[in-house]
Amino acid sequence: QVQLDESGGGLVQPGGSLRLSCTPSESIFSLDSMGWYRQAPGKQRELVATSRSWGSTQYADSVKGRFTFSRDNAKNTVYLQMNSLKPEDTAVYFCNGVSGRLGNFWGQGTQVTVSS
Repeated sequence: QVQLDESGGGLVQPGGSLRLSCTPSESIFSLDSMGWYRQAPGKQRELVATSRSWGSTQYADSVKGRFTFSRDNAKNTVYLQMNSLKPEDTAVYFCNGVSGRLGNFWGQGTQVTVSS
């Protein structure tokens, strides 16, 4: 079982920025991919960004050019830098980690609210 510890959500005005962090309980090298998903009230959970450990990152069209996925191997942490935030980005954001050997894991979720 891999636990994913998220942080960094909060309330921000439109046009503002937030950075989400996610630290797995195992080495990030044990995970084949990591990513971020979000779920707004009344909507299904959707992909925001996903990155394979050896490959490029994919982004949802709605966040391209505004959000950036990154990883710090030394800190065993992945990040989601969110810039130019819009009210429609309001959602609970979930960190996800996938291992072909260990399974599929989710963080507890962190609330992001974009409002003036």
